[in-house]
Order: sequence, then structure tokens, then C-alpha cells
Amino acid sequence: MDIVHRIGATAPIEKVYAALTTVDGLAAWWTEDTDGDAAPGGLLRFRFPPGGFDMKVLETEPSRRVLWEVVDGPEEWIGTRVSFDLRTEGEWTILLFRHEGWREQVEFMSHCSTKWASYLLSLKKLVETGAGEPSPNDVRISDWH
Repeated sequence: MDIVHRIGATAPIEKVYAALTTVDGLAAWWTEDTDGDAAPGGLLRFRFPPGGFDMKVLETEPSRRVLWEVVDGPEEWIGTRVSFDLRTEGEWTILLFRHEGWREQVEFMSHCSTKWASYLLSLKKLVETGAGEPSPNDVRISDWH
């Protein structure tokens, strides 16, 4: 089972790719508490008020694709993969997002789908305006945050 989203931004594809492949870029739209190595083979650490995730960077293809594997975090996330595929359509950069490999569709998956959507909108805002809404300044959607 997978979480899948599509979002477009009126920003250069290189700018979107940089926001997905640099620690500063990731901290500007997902969580301010981000560190690690964003190069292939590196480990990225993302921390949020309720917890966090460690992602191994499996693949980066400039202005085309980013692929991570979750190696630490909530049990439901361990072993899942997160991908960002990019392409240009006219003035738009299109991002196809997948968080794939969930073992079962649980309530936490629904929560994560909504949170991913809110963070992808933060990414869109970042690349279009220069300011995203990363954690801890993100939209709180429920008692889980």
C-alpha cells in the first residue's frame, strides 16, 4: 500500500530538486530539525515534536528523482520508501510523490497521507515564495499533530 500525491509548482525544476536534496532545503519545508548527508548512501535525520525518522538516501538523479528508504522511526515506516519524481510541463514543475511499501492500511497511514500533503504544500510555497511552513510551524491536523 502506498501514499501517492501529485503537486505542481511554478518554480524552476532545479530549485525544487535543491529543496529535496540539501539539508537546508529540506529544513525549509519539512522540519527545521533536519541534519545528515543528502548524497546517495548518506543518512538524513528528520525530527518532529512527536518523534522522527531516519532516511537512507538510495538515489538522486539531478532534476529528475530522489529516493529514500526509512531505516529508523515508527514501526509502520521501517523499510518503506519515499520517492520524489520531477518533470517539467510548460511553466510548471510537476512532482509525483510516493511513500510506498506500507504493510497494511492503518489509521496512522491516513494521518501520514494528510501530513505529507500539508508538507508538499509547504514545499510548493517554499519554491514559489521563498518561505515554507516546516515543523514546528506546520499545520496541526489532529491530536497526533
